[in-house]
Amino acid sequence: MITDPTPARTGAARPDTAAPNAPDEAGTSGPRVQIFQVSTLYGAATLAAAVDAGQFGAAADARRFLLLSHNAEVPETALRLDTMTGYDRIATRFDATLDWNEAIHPHHPASWAPRPEEAPLWQRVFRTAWGLGTAPVELVVESIQVNPARALAAVFAESAVHVYSDGLMSYGPTREEVPQSIGCRIRRLLHLDLVPGLRPLLLTECDVEPELVPDDAFRAVLAEIAEAAEGDPQVAEAVAAAPTAVLLGQYLAALGILTPDEEEELHARMVRGAAAAGHRSVLFKPHPTAPPRYSGALREAAEAAGVRLTVLDGPLLAETFYARCRPRLVVGCFSTAMLTASVYYGVPLARVGTETVLGRLKPYENSNRMPLVLVDHLVPDLETGAGPVVPGAASDTLRSLVRAVGHCMQPRLHPGLREDAVALLGGRPDDERPAHYIDPRRSAALGLTGGDSGQPPARPRRRPARVRRR
Repeated sequence: MITDPTPARTGAARPDTAAPNAPDEAGTSGPRVQIFQVSTLYGAATLAAAVDAGQFGAAADARRFLLLSHNAEVPETALRLDTMTGYDRIATRFDATLDWNEAIHPHHPASWAPRPEEAPLWQRVFRTAWGLGTAPVELVVESIQVNPARALAAVFAESAVHVYSDGLMSYGPTREEVPQSIGCRIRRLLHLDLVPGLRPLLLTECDVEPELVPDDAFRAVLAEIAEAAEGDPQVAEAVAAAPTAVLLGQYLAALGILTPDEEEELHARMVRGAAAAGHRSVLFKPHPTAPPRYSGALREAAEAAGVRLTVLDGPLLAETFYARCRPRLVVGCFSTAMLTASVYYGVPLARVGTETVLGRLKPYENSNRMPLVLVDHLVPDLETGAGPVVPGAASDTLRSLVRAVGHCMQPRLHPGLREDAVALLGGRPDDERPAHYIDPRRSAALGLTGGDSGQPPARPRRRPARVRRR
């Protein structure tokens, strides 16, 4: 039985209201505590697989808390993780669940972090509210470079940190430099083998070693989630429709990358492309955190193409339908669920709109760039008529491309990857350079031009300021 020890409005109290002896009142040290911070069901499934595989030790050696964080722009209107189908099965791996949004109410998880001088007081507040006592705490977090993971690491400043990735972003560089006070505590990066043979760049500047979550363990968790969906009316409707193609929506408008109308047109292009490929029954799965805004444009496109459309906006993972419907095609822009379909279910893939989104993505170091590059490189464009494929293991060409783009995204964190960028761009005529991967202005700013010597561009020398004398 999962219990939630978080009292209502834990975060409503100011940190200075904690009693000096609060940790002692909460309990003795006891076994160590592991806090698993999660914001998506896919991430929770990744953690469950790692726990099942013994990557966090035996259950008897620690008390395990699942800390839920709802990071949508407006959390109150977004689908809650704990309402999604299969969540209850995953939660059984943990001793209790906690709610980060409640703990820091009324602040937003993406923006709240303690002031440095208040961090020890906040730790006492959380230890008391969550019943942690004085036991040592280990943190298991996602996206350590931003909140809420950064805030947790600041509050529990003495804790070891384990980072896990629930998507393709792990193959790109760290978005922002991690403070040394946190970087020295990161023990490892847990990730899925979504591009077999490709080594993540994330946190390599901190000498953090990547560690694979076993494929078999993750498949077993996905099967468990699919089993929990049996009897769901939406799943029954989808199975009855016998879709041969699954279309994956994203939340590009909410991120400001596309306008709402452009995003709807992107989805309509997926429908038209699937129809042109011969599919007459398609399933559209919106992103779980996307805002509930879909007009009739999608259905109009399906009707015009003579396609039967089933829209599933319920609390379900797309992977649930891979297992139940066995589609012959999965279409998306750069969703992680695309690679899950190919790696774990052997479903062929096709993409729509990656080059457009690459051109819109700002700034260049945006963490979505590497997932876009990977999908654009590995998956054929549906609208060109190319047949879908099941991507294989990473090639040397892809590894070099990832290192080159990684350097251009974060040259200060990864100066050692400059040679890969020079090899990719140097000596090529302008019309043969992969401009949609590495913007010409970016390569020029970094000195990655033809005939480049491989040395970083020299910094302009500043003239000494003149001293005005009276």
